[in-house]
Parts: sequence; C-alpha cells; structure tokens
Amino acid sequence: MKPVIKKATQQDKANASSWPIWEKEISSFPWQYSEQESCLILQGKAAVINETGEKFTFSAGDFVVFPKGMSCEWIIEQDIKKHYNFG
Repeated sequence: MKPVIKKATQQDKANASSWPIWEKEISSFPWQYSEQESCLILQGKAAVINETGEKFTFSAGDFVVFPKGMSCEWIIEQDIKKHYNFG
C-alpha cells in the first residue's frame, strides 16, 4: 500500500487546524494503520517504507493520507510535528 503525499492547500490547512498534534524526535519504529490517517506535516522530515520496500518521504508543508491496512517502518529524519486525524 502507498500513502498519498501532496503539498497542503489552504483548505487542507484550515481543515487540519483543529486536529490533535503529534510530535516525535528522530527515531524509527514499525507502524500499522488500523484505519485511514490524514495528517498535515507542520515541521520536520520523515519517511515511511512500506511492505514492498518502497520509500516515501514527506516534510513540512505536506499533506499525507495513509490508507487503512498499511504496514510500514517510520523513519523520522528531523524531529516531526503534525496535525492528524483518523477515519
């Protein structure tokens, strides 16, 4: 499975502004999405490597949608801060 990564629009930013914030320092960890997650990257840089070994990189200003059922390895390259919403 693949995330959808795009530059955030003004509408994306407005929608995400009320979502909770998640922050994490430089690290790596496995993750599986039990439901879809949408997020707006506020600062930092990270990548995920999916089940087939494809690497997807995103950073501040990106809007990312992770599909339900995706398994991946998160690699946080610069401390990250994001708004997120499940479902």
